[in-house]
Amino acid sequence: MMEWKGIFPACTTKFDKDDNLDLPAMERSLKTQVKAGVDGIVLAGTLGESSVLTLAEREVLVKFSIEKMAGAVPVVVNIAEGATAAAVKQAKLLKEWGADGLMLLPPMRYKSDNRETVEYFKAVAQATDLPIMLYNNPIDYKTEITFDMFDELAELPTIQAVKESTRDVANVSRMINRYGKRFKVLCGVDTLALDELLLGADGWVAGLVCAFPAETVAVYRLAKAGKIQEAIQLFRWFMPLLELDIHVKLIQYIKLAEAETGLGTEIVRPPRLTLVGTERENTLKIIRDAIANRPSLSDYLSL
Repeated sequence: MMEWKGIFPACTTKFDKDDNLDLPAMERSLKTQVKAGVDGIVLAGTLGESSVLTLAEREVLVKFSIEKMAGAVPVVVNIAEGATAAAVKQAKLLKEWGADGLMLLPPMRYKSDNRETVEYFKAVAQATDLPIMLYNNPIDYKTEITFDMFDELAELPTIQAVKESTRDVANVSRMINRYGKRFKVLCGVDTLALDELLLGADGWVAGLVCAFPAETVAVYRLAKAGKIQEAIQLFRWFMPLLELDIHVKLIQYIKLAEAETGLGTEIVRPPRLTLVGTERENTLKIIRDAIANRPSLSDYLSL
């Protein structure tokens, strides 16, 4: 039974210098996340460079990660397709490959209207028994899942959660007021995570967790344990890092942070390129300043 709560890292996809999947690096990263106390992982999302992965690579990545997780936490895989038939096919393949759940974006490239978006979601949800988290990010993907649309989708039992990335923290309260516990709400914007957790969000699909897993889990557990001042203090230290998540180059920034904390490398897949010059130096300063002032954590795993 999927529990849509807690910390779900939006995992980066590791590549080697020859542009192949770096599976040993992937294994080290995943096991570090689990040790830090995450509650699930999300593969092949935006941060996972989904748009430049081949189908064969997705299969290898998913099957490998499931094998290495060995049931320790659920493995959720992103679907971001342009055609309904392709999304349905992905959902069926992911079931065969052993995924525990799906994260589902609206149709890519074509900006579907409300009716088209609902029908797209319905087609996928009716084609699988895997639990689904919808990704509501109108800022980056230009399609908003409105409350009227959620009203229609509420009849589908496989649609269980939403990754809330509208940037409007009031939507957490609106979702709870309108649907109670029907949909779990997970924050999808790092800089708003503590705000949304305190408003009742069930979890956080996080980005900087890739480089700072313990601190991310600690923020969540402190907030949910009612240790608000401790959570706020830790979150304020975290904020300059979390702001790296809300930039068009979030992948390059977060992979640089992973390299600095020893949890990955800077390698991205072209057309993305690793950072150079002033941009790289400025980003490194943010990361290194945070590491130099890294707070000691309480025994957050016992909360």
